[in-house]
Parts: sequence; C-alpha cells; structure tokens
Amino acid sequence: MTLSDYQQNSKKTAIYPNVGSNFVYPTLGLAGEAGEVADKIKKILRDKDGQINDADRQEIGKELGDVLWYIAQMATELNLSLDEVAQNNLTKLLSRLGRNVLGGNGDNR
Repeated sequence: MTLSDYQQNSKKTAIYPNVGSNFVYPTLGLAGEAGEVADKIKKILRDKDGQINDADRQEIGKELGDVLWYIAQMATELNLSLDEVAQNNLTKLLSRLGRNVLGGNGDNR
C-alpha cells in the first residue's frame, strides 16, 4: 500500500463537521492522538523502567495508526498529497544529512 492509497481509503472513513473544508478538526485530533502515544511511552518509563513488551508495542502501534489517520485527513483537507509530503520531508532530511546539518536549529538549515 502506498501513502496515496492510504490517504484515499482513509478519507472514506472521515466523519466530522464540514469534511472537506475543516483542517482544524484533524489538527486537534492529531494533537490528541500524539498525546496518547506520548502517554503510553511515559507510563512504560514510569511503570516498566522503559522496557517495552509485545503488548505495549501493539498498543503503541494502534495509536500510531490513529496519528497516521489524522495526518492523512490534514493533508487531504489542505489539498496535499501524503506521498509528496513524505517525499519532500525525506528529501529535506537527506539533504541535511549530506551537508552534516541534521542536528541543530532552524527549519531552513
């Protein structure tokens, strides 16, 4: 499956106010789901000394799927191709790696 396939198929399950002209809803959903991922990791650090087991991995995977869904809806709402978003990001990061500026500050380094 490509990211485009995912984006197109996940769009079928998008049920929220003003689908197609509401980038705010998926933005808020993304923040919430990313928080759920962070919370699961926090509890693993707190309760399990940072040791992740298969059940934890499965649960985190489910939350990451929710994060991906909201990213796909945001891209759709903003008329962006998820394939292009991913490719542009990878191109940017590989450029930074090649110029030895992967670490550091600023978006345009």
